[in-house]
Amino acid sequence: MSERLNESLPKSWMLANLNVVATLVRGVTYKREDAISNATDGYVPLLRATNITGSSLTFDDLVFVPRRCVSSEQRLVSGDVVIASSSGSKEIVGKAGQFLGISFAGSFGAFCTGIRPSTMMFDRYLGYYFQTPYYRKTISDLSAGSNINNIKSSELSEHLIPIAPFSEQTRIVEKLEELLSDLDAGVAELKAAQKKLAQYRQSLLKAAVEGALTAEWRTHNPSSETGAQLLARILSERRARWEARQLAKFKEQSKTPPKGWQDKYPEPVQPDTTSLPALPEGWVWASLDQLATMVRNGLSQKPSTEPIGYPILRINAVRSMSVNLDEVRYLQIKEQQAAEYILEEGDLLATRYNGSVDLLGVVGLVRNMKVPTVHPDKLIRIKPVLTNTLGEWMEICAATGASRSHVVSRVKTTAGQTGISGEDIKKMPIPLAPSAEQTSAIEKLTVALLEISSQGKAIETSLKQSAAQRKNILKTAFTGQLVPQDPDDEPASVLLECIRAERAERDSVKKLRGRKAKEVA
Repeated sequence: MSERLNESLPKSWMLANLNVVATLVRGVTYKREDAISNATDGYVPLLRATNITGSSLTFDDLVFVPRRCVSSEQRLVSGDVVIASSSGSKEIVGKAGQFLGISFAGSFGAFCTGIRPSTMMFDRYLGYYFQTPYYRKTISDLSAGSNINNIKSSELSEHLIPIAPFSEQTRIVEKLEELLSDLDAGVAELKAAQKKLAQYRQSLLKAAVEGALTAEWRTHNPSSETGAQLLARILSERRARWEARQLAKFKEQSKTPPKGWQDKYPEPVQPDTTSLPALPEGWVWASLDQLATMVRNGLSQKPSTEPIGYPILRINAVRSMSVNLDEVRYLQIKEQQAAEYILEEGDLLATRYNGSVDLLGVVGLVRNMKVPTVHPDKLIRIKPVLTNTLGEWMEICAATGASRSHVVSRVKTTAGQTGISGEDIKKMPIPLAPSAEQTSAIEKLTVALLEISSQGKAIETSLKQSAAQRKNILKTAFTGQLVPQDPDDEPASVLLECIRAERAERDSVKKLRGRKAKEVA
């Protein structure tokens, strides 16, 4: 790749190893017990890999270590570039951000590496270089096929960088700042619109489950069946289905149902309404358990990527109000074993475990089931008693309001895993509206959410186009195509010779000082 890049560069440019035009500074090492999370006298703040965005640095969620752990060389200097050199995520490794001298007197941790540009280089030029697609591709190639997500200092030192004449570096940076500032302003507007859409979507869901969305409809459409009457009907049907299943078992085993067998019916969990908000007239609080005939975990066998056997959903197939049936792996099991776990149209799925609380306990409805598919142990299958709008209504409720708050309040972390139990899912409170009002709310929501989705996709497309445009601008900048070359510019070869000479002189001074110090000692 470096040969191809070299061929495309202007004659006045040169490729140079990073260690020629910059000094690498190792990150600060410290003992875990020495680190604290709050600013305190005698402690120095450190940036971590999570503080590097790929184009800039953030200065929140810092760690603080004793001043003795940080050498003077490790203190950030304006123009330094900080690179995430080690991380559990390959997406993070290689991300860089430049320190622009804001009021931050700190350093960076051992999983980061500092790049300190030579004083003869335009530091912003190097800062922008580490945002280029060429640099990111190089890092991606280095980590390909490796289970260890890090960049060695030797690899960074030898990384080849296209060096423009100094005067051209300044022109490139000026043009980049002009173009990218406009682009970034547009991206900021798109992200603000994206955030507003998400807030609007959430307010619509909240209005639906609190009855505000159908308040006018309710005044003109008195219900023939209240929420309480609907709940009684659901509970009656729930019990009838249990009894039917029990009778089928007795028949299969050629047994006569014993006396009092119906008394063994497991009553569903009652909702705890002590701290729940008031509901519109005609509504009632129910528990998820009351509205479902089954709440159970899935299969725990390890799946394969080979498309043999039954498709089994991945945990990331379930998001709030959606189930992606294409997100699958495969499980080779017998038909009899799979039978109890095959999903059906209208089933609900909830996530039992997830690294993010925002994605934990979220519920999605199975729609457009075409291929027999089973669910894994980390997903909870919920089968609504009624097959009309009840499942859709439960899906909406689980995404917001008291139902969602219930889940978040019961999140537990065990052995490093964040999860929620099936029992807590069963206790989720659901505001049960009359069936006709559920239908009206769902119809209104469907129209509004489709419009929100359409606008959201348009924003996503624009953001992708902006990202692609940013890459193209940076690519043209570092291949000599962004600004015209000036024949009067001193070529990069002269600049590099000056940098080498300056470094050699500095190193000789260091050696001389070292010898004098030994002689004094």
